[in-house]
Amino acid sequence: MASVREFVLPDLGEGLTSAEIVRWLVAVGDVIAVDQPVAEVETAKAVVEVPCPYPGVVTTLAGPEGAVVPVGAPLITVATSEAGTAESPKGEAGGSGNVLVGYGTSHSSGPRRRRVAHPGSPAATQAPVPVPAPAPAPAPAPVAVKAPAAHAVAVISPLVRRFAREQGLDLATVSGTGRDGLIMRADVERAVQARAVPVTAADATAAEGEFIPLRGGARIAAERFARSRSEIPDATCWVDADATALLEAKAAVGVGVLPLFARVCVAALRRFPALNSSVELGPDGVPTGVRRHRAIHLGFAAQSERGLVVPVVRDADRLTTEELAQEIARLTESARAGTLTPAELTGSTFTLNNYGVFGVDGSTPIINHPEAAMLGVGRIARKPWVVGEELAVRSVVQLSFTFDHRVCDGATAGGFLRFVADAVESPVGLLRHM
Repeated sequence: MASVREFVLPDLGEGLTSAEIVRWLVAVGDVIAVDQPVAEVETAKAVVEVPCPYPGVVTTLAGPEGAVVPVGAPLITVATSEAGTAESPKGEAGGSGNVLVGYGTSHSSGPRRRRVAHPGSPAATQAPVPVPAPAPAPAPAPVAVKAPAAHAVAVISPLVRRFAREQGLDLATVSGTGRDGLIMRADVERAVQARAVPVTAADATAAEGEFIPLRGGARIAAERFARSRSEIPDATCWVDADATALLEAKAAVGVGVLPLFARVCVAALRRFPALNSSVELGPDGVPTGVRRHRAIHLGFAAQSERGLVVPVVRDADRLTTEELAQEIARLTESARAGTLTPAELTGSTFTLNNYGVFGVDGSTPIINHPEAAMLGVGRIARKPWVVGEELAVRSVVQLSFTFDHRVCDGATAGGFLRFVADAVESPVGLLRHM
């Protein structure tokens, strides 16, 4: 006896509330095994495969490729059978039992796709399928659920309520795209934008230029940038440093500039542990305390075909300068190849941003939420510099440091940045013991 089961998009972690379907790995009518990947989805972190814990016949898909599916919304439906399928023996129809935390369950050794054979076809006479496939239903697209009345509006976060209140927006008029109609911050932002800029048919006709929708990693990254700026009271300080000795150390040690700055950051975070932390919030969205992290998981900005990503060097404080260089090189190559795993893109406690590779002198970095600080490194350029009492031409770099003012005051932030600048100007003593 067959029954239809829904498989919802699992919680992808890191506060992500939705994902974009990049590619379907199955189609309606396919027979799938337990834990077989059914779709590739894109988040702000990576493109990953999502396995389904139920065996049977695929009856519906959540939408076309490119559709955005909220976490907790149905991804596919599967017709299962108490008798089992060719790929799963009797008793597995209830699912694999694996908990879908993060990005899925175990890998399957079964076939990626297999169609249900139709009567009269050669496949039907050779391998009859014991699970009857019900008539395929139209593939539903993700549907925005209208929020209930004002006294029972479904909102996932107190911060969303506060944001709506600040904008003077009635949440009862907002359609929620989250699970069970939950109203997300993005829903409120869209409603505010639609209210501020009404679009008429004449406007649409006369509009010029190309509209490029934010999708996948770009969409979620934009939400994270906005969240960082709206939630974190950040401040920035900067200083110029003579990097001539750092370049000499680079040649002597045989590593790149980025690993040297990574080594300096690790040493500075050991000296100023308040900056290797994150602020924790209570249920009402009010900060309740600061979590200081024992390990230093160093993120660094890297370019890829998907845009800006932040690979993470885990336990950077336990690595030598040479080991840091090797790990940064490996992660950078994986970023360019698009093969970074979710584990390599999550969990950073501090981020280093070397925007100098783009020929930029300075910047005010946006903190990588929920971290407490980010160090920005500009280009190293030949400039006039006072050495002793004389003017000389030196290799100068501008360092900018953005920090969460809730975790420390300006004295701590200034001390951190001054430590970094001093290490850049005199790196030999620092590197000798590392």
